Amino acid sequence: MGEVSTIGLDIAKSVFQVHGVDVVGTVVIRKRVSRAKVVEFFAALPPCLVGIEACPTAHHWSRRLQVLGHTVKLMPPSYVKAYLKRGKNDANDAAAICEAVMRPSMRFVPTKSEQQQSILMLHRSRQLLVRQRTMLSNAIRGHLAELGIISAKGRNGTAQLLKLIANEQDDCIPSTARFSLDILARQYVALTTEIGAIEKRIYAWHRSCEESRRLEEIPGVGPIVATALVAEVGDWQAFSSGRSLAAWIGLVPRQHSTGGKERLGRISKQGNRYLRWLLVTGAMAVIRYARQHGTKRLWLVHLMGRRPIKVAAVALANKIARMAWAMMVRGQHFKEPTVLPAMA
Repeated sequence: MGEVSTIGLDIAKSVFQVHGVDVVGTVVIRKRVSRAKVVEFFAALPPCLVGIEACPTAHHWSRRLQVLGHTVKLMPPSYVKAYLKRGKNDANDAAAICEAVMRPSMRFVPTKSEQQQSILMLHRSRQLLVRQRTMLSNAIRGHLAELGIISAKGRNGTAQLLKLIANEQDDCIPSTARFSLDILARQYVALTTEIGAIEKRIYAWHRSCEESRRLEEIPGVGPIVATALVAEVGDWQAFSSGRSLAAWIGLVPRQHSTGGKERLGRISKQGNRYLRWLLVTGAMAVIRYARQHGTKRLWLVHLMGRRPIKVAAVALANKIARMAWAMMVRGQHFKEPTVLPAMA
C-alpha cells in the first residue's frame, strides 16, 4: 500500500469516519476517529487532499485542517450522493466523499471565514426573531378578531392593537383576555428591541466594509442585502460570470431541454434561499418606486407592461445579482443607466 493522498471525511457530532486512498486509488485508511482526536490524527498525516460535505461545522473543520497543511475541499451533499454505493452508513458516506472529491467535474463550496460566519449568524438570528415577531403579531390579531376588534394591515395596525391592549381603561377587552394579550404584547415589544440591536450591529459592519458600501449603490440593495451578499458569496472570483452567481442563488429558469429544443420553466429555486428572498424583496421595492415615480430602466417598464409584477421582480433580482458580480469582480462602482433621446 502507498501513502495516503486523498481522504474522504464524514463529519458528525462526536465520531468522524475517515476513508483514505493512495495515488492509484487503493484504500489505505478506513477508520473511525473521535471528535477530540481529529486534529491529532490529521497532524500525523502528510499533506493531502481532504473532501468534506458542506454541512454544519464543515467550514470550521476546513479551516482547522488547512492550518495543518492539508488541502480541503467542501462539496454540496446533493452532488456527493451520486457516488454513494448501496446502503447508507458512515463508512459508505466517507467512501463516497473520497470518490467525489477526486472528480474533475465536481463543484466545490468556498470555505467561509469566521468573520463571514459571524455576520451570517447576525442575519440568521434576525431572520428568526422577525419570524417570531410575525407569529406574535398574527396571534394578537387573531385573538382580538375573536372579540370583534380589527385593525389595519402592517406594523401600524399592530401598533394600534398594542395601544389598545395597554389601555386598561378601555373595557372592550375582558380582563382575562387582556392578561394573555398583555403577555404577547410584551414579547412583541421585546423582540422588536432585540431585532433593532441586531440591525445596529449589521449596519456597523456594513459601514466598515468597502465591498458592502459599494453594493449598496445598486437600487434595491440596502445594508441588509449588501452585507448578506458579501458574507454569503465571499470569493466573487469563484463564479465565472454573473449568470453563474444568479444560478447559484436560484434566479435562473429551470431547464427541461432535449433533442435540441429549449424548454425553460420557472426559476430553479436552487442554492441560497435567503439571498433569493432578499434580492426579490429589494426588486419589489424598486418596482413600487418605478410605478409611482417612473424609472430610467426602459427594459423594466416594458417587462412590467407585458408580464406579471412578480415575474418582473424575479427578473430584476437576477439583474441585481449580475450587476453585483460585475462590480465586485471588476472593482467598479454602480453606474446609472443613461436614457437615450427619443427618435424624431
